[in-house]
Amino acid sequence: MSLKEHILNDVEILSISEKIGDIQELFNQLTYTHMPVEDEGVYVGCISENDVRCFENEKTLEDYKYSLEGFFVRESNYWLDSLEAFAQNNSNILPVLDTENHYLGYVELNEMISLFKETPFLHEAGNILVIEKAFKDYTFGEVSQIVESNNAHLLGAFVSKMENDMAEITLKITPSGMNEIIQAFRRYGYIIISEHQEDTFNKNLKDRSKYLDKYLNI
Repeated sequence: MSLKEHILNDVEILSISEKIGDIQELFNQLTYTHMPVEDEGVYVGCISENDVRCFENEKTLEDYKYSLEGFFVRESNYWLDSLEAFAQNNSNILPVLDTENHYLGYVELNEMISLFKETPFLHEAGNILVIEKAFKDYTFGEVSQIVESNNAHLLGAFVSKMENDMAEITLKITPSGMNEIIQAFRRYGYIIISEHQEDTFNKNLKDRSKYLDKYLNI
C-alpha cells in the first residue's frame, strides 16, 4: 500500500522567509514535532520545535537554514517505509514529496501505526517466538523452512535486536505445534529467548534437576 491515500494537507509548508516568532506561535497551536520548509517552491527540510524555541524571535528561518533536517518520503513509498523514517528522525510528521521535490502534504505517525496494527502480525491470532543466532549464521529462508516444515505458517518476522554479532529475531506463528517448532529451532542451533508452556525441553530439565536434588539429599 503506497502513501498516496494517506497524505494530509491541512498543514501548509513554511517559507524560508518566515519569522521565528510566527513559527513559535504556530507550534503553540499544533502537536507536531516538526514543520516542513520550502524555498521558492522547493522543499528544503524540516524545522523542529525544539530548535525553534532556542532561536531569536525577530530573525527568519533563512538565518537558521543550517538547522533544517532534510528527511522526507515520496508519494510512491510503501507505508512501512514511513515507520523507518519516523523512527530515524524522531518525528511525528513526515513531508511527502513528488519527484521534483515539491511538497504534496504529510503523513502522520499515529495513522501509520494504526495501519501496522491492522496487519496479520498484530491482528491475527498466533504465537510469538523469539529466537537468537549469530547474524552471519541465520537466514529468513531457513527460519521460514523450519516453521513451515512443522505444519505452521509465519505471520511475520523481524530482527528485533542486534548485539555482539547476535541477531534476535521475533516471529509470529500460526497456533500449531509450538513444542515441535521450538525443538526444531534448537536442532538448527537457535537459542530460544521467549518462554513457552509447550516447551518440553525446559520442563525436562527442571524435572531432572529436581530428581538430582532429591538424589543428592538422600
